[in-house]
Amino acid sequence: EEAWMNAPDRFELFTLGDNEKKVVFTKDTKVRDAASFIIAKEDHTLGNILRMQLLRDKEVLFAGYKVPHPLETHFVVKIQTTPTSTPMVAIQNSISELISEASLIEERFKAELQRKRGPEQMYM
Repeated sequence: EEAWMNAPDRFELFTLGDNEKKVVFTKDTKVRDAASFIIAKEDHTLGNILRMQLLRDKEVLFAGYKVPHPLETHFVVKIQTTPTSTPMVAIQNSISELISEASLIEERFKAELQRKRGPEQMYM
């Protein structure tokens, strides 16, 4: 397999560097109750579901994300909330809800797999 000159090593796409932070928070100085979060080593997969979950929150007025460049391995989430909440609370709530949802999907999947295989076979 031929190496690509500009392509990073695959492990660099998902492992943090020594001084790299997973999340960087920046409060917006121009818009009230707004902030940006840079999420490292993630892409559209997480960006889109996080945006969708944020928009389910009645305290969130705006939620959007962008991947600055296809070769960069991070995305930026911008959030604006009502004065009764904060972007930090909104993103924490959304992440907790997504984790719960993923756990529920896993439980249902395992239960269905167990049902299909029968009680005599263990799963995963």
